[in-house]
Amino acid sequence: MSPNREVCQRYHVTFVLTYWVILFLCIAMFVDCGRRGTPRWWNVVQLLPPQTRNRTLSGPVQSTLSCSKIPGLVPRQLRFCRNYKELMQSIAEGTKFGINECKYQFKGRRWNCSTITLNSAKVFKRKSIFGSVLETASREAAFVHAITTAGIAYAVTKACSAGRLSLCGCNPTTQNLPVELERQLENRNWRWGGCNDHIDYGIKISQDFVDAQVRVTSARSLMNKHNNEAGRQAIKNNMWVKCKCHGLSGSCDLQTCWWSTPSFRRVGNILKEKYDAASEMVMETHKEVTGRVEVLNPKFSSFQPPGSGDLIYYQSSLDYCEPNRRRGILGTKNRRCNATSAGIEGCDLLCCERGYESKTIVRKERCNCVFHWCCHVTCKECMNEYEEHTCK
Repeated sequence: MSPNREVCQRYHVTFVLTYWVILFLCIAMFVDCGRRGTPRWWNVVQLLPPQTRNRTLSGPVQSTLSCSKIPGLVPRQLRFCRNYKELMQSIAEGTKFGINECKYQFKGRRWNCSTITLNSAKVFKRKSIFGSVLETASREAAFVHAITTAGIAYAVTKACSAGRLSLCGCNPTTQNLPVELERQLENRNWRWGGCNDHIDYGIKISQDFVDAQVRVTSARSLMNKHNNEAGRQAIKNNMWVKCKCHGLSGSCDLQTCWWSTPSFRRVGNILKEKYDAASEMVMETHKEVTGRVEVLNPKFSSFQPPGSGDLIYYQSSLDYCEPNRRRGILGTKNRRCNATSAGIEGCDLLCCERGYESKTIVRKERCNCVFHWCCHVTCKECMNEYEEHTCK
């Protein structure tokens, strides 16, 4: 073999190896979120100013978020942020709504939707606000994906109706009334009016931003996408007609009605019921022309397959009894429990059979209040005793 030909073959081999290494690294970086299943865009809530993290949807939107400072955004999300920066405040607020509702729904469970504070910039870029708890494809991960995705759709929709966004407003079209509601209103004097919540726009923004991370055909990506859609459907399928009366002395001679989103507490209750009835799946791998593809199928064929509005998972939940700093699990030690309940919030279950301690708490409270005409109330102060139980 001539020296020139040998050199060419070496260059060719080096080129091919380099190409495959680069391709593998690119795929690994892209698949990371899909397989580990812990989106870091949830951290956007920590970029909200402290005074706005728990406020209601009111006032103008301030486009103060810097896209480059939001960790964990994939290229499509980063591009979305730069093109629609006005929407990012609502997306951050919606994510916070979802997290707060998760904490409410899980307040009596072993895992109470605890979040961690990411002070270090390096940690902020590598970890999720939930730690690594949701890397497991569990029921809890299914619920968090659904409720935070629903939160974004809800927040954007309400911002549109409130006139806080220049990109959208009220929904100009009206859907057909459900048969039962049409019967209730047929004998009343009413008309369409007010501001129809533009839920279709909120859902579209939620899809464009959240599902931008779901592109790879992996089992976890399929699970996340399914549960994201279930969260959005929990709002879409529970829209209701809200009416306001007009007339002298509240006579309600005429009613103005419009389509409104359900309260976010109702959305949380619906998804909590979906969580309790979540469908367990099994992962199967198939070989196709494009490579190995993962699919999800129901684990129990005798059960009804999950619908698009149901939650799905394929891994068992973690043990949330003991603290695990690496996974971000706080454990149940020192958690308050209900000594008289046999449910999950009861001391037996919540304390993981470690037992609990009881102590008497004395609180100073207002009592025996009297209304005086006109117009003030006077109250006495009473000392009341309460039993408080905490897990050992």
